[in-house]
Amino acid sequence: MIKTLHYPSTGADTLLIMLPGAGITAEDFAARGMVAAMQARRSVEIIAAEPDIALYLEDGVTDALHEHVVAPALARGIKRIWLLGISLGGMGALLYARSHQQHMENIFLIAPFLGTKGTVAELARAGGIMPWRAGSSRATDPEQNLLVWLQAHLASGTYQPALYLGYAAQDRFAASHEMLAACLPQTRVAAVQGGHDWPSWRALWQQMLALLDG
Repeated sequence: MIKTLHYPSTGADTLLIMLPGAGITAEDFAARGMVAAMQARRSVEIIAAEPDIALYLEDGVTDALHEHVVAPALARGIKRIWLLGISLGGMGALLYARSHQQHMENIFLIAPFLGTKGTVAELARAGGIMPWRAGSSRATDPEQNLLVWLQAHLASGTYQPALYLGYAAQDRFAASHEMLAACLPQTRVAAVQGGHDWPSWRALWQQMLALLDG
């Protein structure tokens, strides 16, 4: 149900969970240098967790991620949980945070999937994420759950857990990313020229790590 790869770090009290999107594997995070980039800066335990795609469609990723990854980490003494999600993994990260916000410290969204074209068009017609209303929406249940939580989280003004967004200007999901970026402190937004691909994601990860060190 969830494939995991573990990258320990001696004495770490922080766990970063990396969630891939469709067509990305758990192995890709290490192969593309994203695991090493984080561990070169901080003592952080990392788990690359690859859920079955069906879990996103059924809104089951939250329970599976908590049972198989987060709860065992907390039980062995991890104090701080961070999430990184690329593309569909970004949706997974937000859905998890919606149900388990108390466990989360940082959420890193790289080119996140926030909804289908129809849902993004709804957001645009409404004037952005904050004016959008779920009552008349045709978005799927996972999309609505994500957006309703995101609105409440952004409206709270606390920005905890902290959301970091990275996106490329020519990404096919850039319209939704720009709407989210407009709601976040600019010290938590990274942007590059490029598409929905690894060269952009790797560059964005480096920028986001620099923002974290900020």
